[in-house]
Amino acid sequence: MGDHMPEDSHENVPSRQRRRFEGISSRAYEHPADRSALVALRKLSGFDTVFKALSGLLPERSLRLLFLSDSVRVSDVQFAHLNVMLRDACYILDLEKVPQMYVKQDPQPNAMCIGLDEPIIVVTTGLVELLDEEEMRAVVGHEVGHALSGHAVYRTILLFLTGLALKVAWIPLGNLAIMAIVTALREWFRKSELSADRAGLLVGQDLRASMRGLMKIAGGNHLHEMNVDAFLAQAEEYEAGGDLRDSVLKILNVMPRSHPFTTVRAAELKKWAESRDHQRIMDGHYPRRDQDGDASVTDSFRQSAASYATDVKNSKDPLMKLVSDIAGGAGDLGGRVRRGFGGFASGGGNGSGGGAGGGTATKDQPRTDRPDDEGPGTGA
Repeated sequence: MGDHMPEDSHENVPSRQRRRFEGISSRAYEHPADRSALVALRKLSGFDTVFKALSGLLPERSLRLLFLSDSVRVSDVQFAHLNVMLRDACYILDLEKVPQMYVKQDPQPNAMCIGLDEPIIVVTTGLVELLDEEEMRAVVGHEVGHALSGHAVYRTILLFLTGLALKVAWIPLGNLAIMAIVTALREWFRKSELSADRAGLLVGQDLRASMRGLMKIAGGNHLHEMNVDAFLAQAEEYEAGGDLRDSVLKILNVMPRSHPFTTVRAAELKKWAESRDHQRIMDGHYPRRDQDGDASVTDSFRQSAASYATDVKNSKDPLMKLVSDIAGGAGDLGGRVRRGFGGFASGGGNGSGGGAGGGTATKDQPRTDRPDDEGPGTGA
């Protein structure tokens, strides 16, 4: 495969050679849970018709006019370096139609890919000012990955339904029904963010830059004060620490978010970068777009179920360990549950096998109810 850039996109391209993935299907990098949902939706008869009808209800035209009138459109003469990155990302992932990109004045580092008929990418000035060129390249690749996967459609619907839930909050049953859909969409979208992180790595092909970007999103432009290994250790501590009460709090904290926590994203991306699946893609062995129609829904769901089962089995989270033990038929589960809410993860020979002794690091910390941002401030 050729690694050379088109003649009109040669500026600001790293001197190192990068692979181009001609005809690559988004299935190559999608998280199994993300992939199974998308394959099933694409197989639904009349799916496109329903969403085209729904598009009349969605504020897509209004959003396009808003960004056109009140943001800066990236082009050869405006934010030209971002335009080169955008065209580069589309070239690497072989996305023929380059989405429009806008820069919006906002100090919060943020990015999103939205739209039904034609996706558009929006990045904030806070993000542009925070990241260096290679870090930004990974984020642009992240958003192009969303476009290639078709995530922009569902993100637009999620934004619409979230706004609708606020408008009908005074109707108890109506609000509950909409929020149930929103909660399910958020769970799916959190997995889709892991997919897009992988796409960003395929575009930038620099794991260190991807990690730096995530660290900056979490801690600001203070790289000299941060350490990748220590940052990843936070993800390990977050997963394994505490008792069952902390496991419940983790679930409650993540439910209103559309993005996984930043340390978790970093750990997941590093794990995928070291996997055989990633290496196969880099070696040129990946599913092609022209084969998407032959993708099996059953196989996708089977892979998704296997992925969840593996996650539960390998997880060090106290609740996930308990679920794994239940599935494995472990004895004295009632006693372990009782101990779990008063020191499940502590030592003392209780057989729980996980966590640090003594108190917990997170159970006394207040829950943060700050609304989740729709971009790399909480995930690009």
